Amino acid sequence: MRITYEWLREFVDVVASPEEVAHRLTMIGLEIEGTGAAGGEAVLEFSASPHRTVFEVNVTPNRPDCLSVLGIARELSAAYRLPLKIPPHNITGKQPSPDFSVGILNPELCNRYAGRVIKGVRIGDSPGWIKERLEKCGMRSINNVVDITNYVLLEAGHPLHAFDADALKGKKVLIGTPDTVKGRGIQTRMKTLDGLERDIPGDSLLIWDSENPVAVAGVMGGSDTEVTEKTKNIFLESAYFDPVSVRRTSKKLGLVSEASYRFERGTDIEFLEKALDRAVLMIQDIAGGTIHEIIDEYPVRYVKEPVAARFERINKLLGTALSHSEMLEILERLSIPAEERGGGFFVYPPAHRRDITRESDVAEEIARIYGYGSIPTTIPRSSLSSGRLNKRRMNLSRIREAMRKTGFTEVINYSFMGKSSLDIIEIPESDRRRKTISIGNPLSQDEYLLRTTLMPALIGNLKYNLDRGMKDIRIFETAKVFADTGESLPSEELKLGGIFYKEKSPALWKEDARGFFLTKGAVESLFEELKIRGYLFSPSSEPFFHAGQASDIYVSDSLIGYLGVLGPDVVEKLALKKQKPEIVLFELNLDLLLKCVPDSIQYSPVPKYPSVERDIAIVLDETIPSSRVQEVISTFPTDLIEEVSVFDCFQGGNIPAGKKSLAFNFVYRSKERTLRDEEVESLHGSLVKYLVEKTGGELRN
Repeated sequence: MRITYEWLREFVDVVASPEEVAHRLTMIGLEIEGTGAAGGEAVLEFSASPHRTVFEVNVTPNRPDCLSVLGIARELSAAYRLPLKIPPHNITGKQPSPDFSVGILNPELCNRYAGRVIKGVRIGDSPGWIKERLEKCGMRSINNVVDITNYVLLEAGHPLHAFDADALKGKKVLIGTPDTVKGRGIQTRMKTLDGLERDIPGDSLLIWDSENPVAVAGVMGGSDTEVTEKTKNIFLESAYFDPVSVRRTSKKLGLVSEASYRFERGTDIEFLEKALDRAVLMIQDIAGGTIHEIIDEYPVRYVKEPVAARFERINKLLGTALSHSEMLEILERLSIPAEERGGGFFVYPPAHRRDITRESDVAEEIARIYGYGSIPTTIPRSSLSSGRLNKRRMNLSRIREAMRKTGFTEVINYSFMGKSSLDIIEIPESDRRRKTISIGNPLSQDEYLLRTTLMPALIGNLKYNLDRGMKDIRIFETAKVFADTGESLPSEELKLGGIFYKEKSPALWKEDARGFFLTKGAVESLFEELKIRGYLFSPSSEPFFHAGQASDIYVSDSLIGYLGVLGPDVVEKLALKKQKPEIVLFELNLDLLLKCVPDSIQYSPVPKYPSVERDIAIVLDETIPSSRVQEVISTFPTDLIEEVSVFDCFQGGNIPAGKKSLAFNFVYRSKERTLRDEEVESLHGSLVKYLVEKTGGELRN
């Protein structure tokens, strides 16, 4: 906004030059973007005559109190320790009672509405000094009454509006929305001062007479009640409208004015009466007329909300050593009441300083006036770490490196998803992954939930790459997932997810290994890298996997994840345009997995005695997993079995239907002696017999 140096000096007897005033204002938070002589564009040079200097002040949105000469003068008063002079506004003597009534129908949108009737005014040109000041501040002159309302707007920061009182039907002023006055769904139209006929939204606050709307509250008046050269009697309003309501109405109508600019940032509900009386006195002095008693409806009173502050905390925040009295004296200079209590104090923000809501705001006010340049420069102290990663970070780095070694590439996705993402992979409604959390301001409506699994994003990565001709896709991601647990904050779990796809194509050599086993091998390599033992793959019932081609993964009897081939129903929904693609996915809970990583590595000496190997193939029911057979083997009473591994699984041929053949390799070794052949044969025979009995299978010849 623009203000003149001369006008400022009417409020504060500052003797500093315009250059010094501009610098001081900038240092207390009111940036002077430019200065110049009146009648020209803003430049960065001061006029030769201080009285002709105009400041271009940049006011931040949280300081609407500084959108006026009075507000900036209040800041200068505090900065220079000078008294603040308020323009004359007291109306003395007895005034006749008004013949108008005011009714606030939506007090939540209009907390206060005051007005005065002035009868017998003479509409004409404004005095030259008013015209000059308005022009210096970027406003054009209209007539004496309207110019005075604009003058007080710039001077006090409070918008006023003058109605032709004779055009207000029923001598009544009502403040309400169309939904309140006329009922919901009834169209409301009115012509504003810019000459446009506008459709008014039902929730927009309007000023009404007894029949029609006459102004858009806080934005612009109506053309039917504007002050013209024929006007004899006026009704002057001064009100406080809800900032959010004014902002919403201004945006919906595409209508911005000097009034709406201030109302939507917040005006001083306590000072509006003084602004009204100041304008009324000026109108009587310049345009004549008889002033009537004030009409003041104030249904929602301003209550000062105390802000607790601590002297010690403010000094710590600022790096100062101010005394209690110095802090309180600064607040007093800013016209901010404060009361000392014990080791702290309470601040009671006045109506023009609603931006002060917490202790840090109080600290900022003290710092501004004390002077940022007066705060001593100190080097911040902080503890220096050794730079070494902690165990968790090191293990996470090892996990990423292990995945890269097996040919997987890391990806990073947004932590958002849509409800349809879970629908595609057929997650049941009762599943924990359906306990999602909605985002208040999502990037798009397709991704308005925090993700509970990494699978949808990885499937999206797969589709993206397939659509661009990629034939070998191996990607992984480490990221957090979120679930609603009913607490104030969601639960967070760190997950490792991956997806594998390789298109079958002619090659010089034959590779029989399926994608499931290649991916399983990558996961096992990860376990080997972390030195994790005792892991187990067991049949999985995850709904999005192919039946019989999926495993739950256990480590130390804890379920940490799953791995499997994507089911045909899910693949069909993805519309991949591939013939029966084998898409393998896995997801591991890293929070649980990292707990299983041993703190240290236990080394064992090189065996002194040779091992003996034996192989067997056993035919058993196809529903019995190899992990179950290995569990049976582990219960066999001997300490001579060093290692057991599965090396073949076969169905078909001479194997009966519903059966399968599992081939195992056994390594026998004693730590104390060399095993004899007859001893191994006896032990092996006993093991085979034990295995057949426990599994219900039979030895394959």
